[in-house]
Amino acid sequence: MTQLLSIQEAVRATGLSAHTLRYYERIGLIDPITRQANRHRFYRPEDLQWIAFLTRLRATGMSIEHMLRYAALRRQGDDLSSVSARKRMLDQHTATLEGKLVALQETLAVLHAKVAFYTKREEALKSPTHHLPKRGA
Repeated sequence: MTQLLSIQEAVRATGLSAHTLRYYERIGLIDPITRQANRHRFYRPEDLQWIAFLTRLRATGMSIEHMLRYAALRRQGDDLSSVSARKRMLDQHTATLEGKLVALQETLAVLHAKVAFYTKREEALKSPTHHLPKRGA
């Protein structure tokens, strides 16, 4: 038997708000969620897996527009054109993300150097005969 989760349980499982889950359903990012006779939503494990993937895409900066395109391709099924298009989208997003990571690593190196500079400056200021190096940016 498949375990169904209420929206509050899905909120806890995904880390998204109930509002976001409803919004994703309303715009078509996730397929319509199963509803019981009382109209309450119940999420299946495969819904949660898809939501977890969407959350990762969003965390990497993918736009809702691109995510909607990906979701539409996913709904087409596993035909060659859909699979190839999804792969291309992920390849492009991966390349963009890798570029951002390189830029972040370069920035991190600059910040580490600046912290090291200020650590030496602090040590010099603490010494009784402080001779300060030239002022940095």
